[in-house]
Amino acid sequence: MQRIKSVLTEAADILATSSDSAVLDAEVLLCLVLEKERSYLRAWPDRRLQPEQINRFSALIKKRQKGTPVAYITGNREFWSRDFHVTPDVLIPRPDTELLIELSLKLIPADKPFRVIDLGTGSGIIAITLAAERPSAHVSATDISPAALSMARFNADKHQIDHIEFYQSDWFANVPDAGFNLIVSNPPYIAEDDSHLQQGDVRFEPQTALCAADKGLRDIRTIVDAARKRLEPGGYLLVEHGYDQQDPVQAIFKDFHYDNVQTVNDLSGQPRVTYGQIQPRDGFSYR
Repeated sequence: MQRIKSVLTEAADILATSSDSAVLDAEVLLCLVLEKERSYLRAWPDRRLQPEQINRFSALIKKRQKGTPVAYITGNREFWSRDFHVTPDVLIPRPDTELLIELSLKLIPADKPFRVIDLGTGSGIIAITLAAERPSAHVSATDISPAALSMARFNADKHQIDHIEFYQSDWFANVPDAGFNLIVSNPPYIAEDDSHLQQGDVRFEPQTALCAADKGLRDIRTIVDAARKRLEPGGYLLVEHGYDQQDPVQAIFKDFHYDNVQTVNDLSGQPRVTYGQIQPRDGFSYR
């Protein structure tokens, strides 16, 4: 029987040509098989594995070697220190999107009613995180995909969040008329001919959640336009976008007469979230 240390070494060698995180991938997948934390692998490197464990691990390594994202193999991905269930029906949560959470929490009062809606919720990471961090807020979430909404509801139940209203809706189409203090969205923003769509994890993610027409800007324009009619005076719209879209996205906000339009960089220093305000009252700025 092979030992943990040797099995991990062999797996990392197999994945080296197909993954930039071969060692980590191998460790995560072995932990899935063993139902252990990664600390267990370091504490017991010479522990021998059973044949059925090795067989299952080998099958998972083959999936990863073919490009299947680790998150889809394990069915989980961490976001804002919470574990979310994911499937190929939804995008894989990314650290860049935590900037949306950070900025939103600066706007949402800790102990007062506040209406928030997350457009295109996917697995529910934004809506659920905001609802968990601001329990006094009234949070809504939409997605056009029934499968995605089912996943978001599952994750809400998993984290015992019961104050989110979910709507199957093409953006605002099926959302009852109501004024929101904050609208947030991580919409499709990749151009349909972008070469990155043929690389890495995005090859396996739902294209409808990734791509938009008009060089990736069509859905952003639709949201920015529609949000004007749904924001309360002084309300904010926050939109995540591509690193190279700051100028056109700001132009869209200004075309629709938003005030206080600004773009905030992510942890990598890339322009990632643009926000604007309807009839600002207090001169708030993230700068």
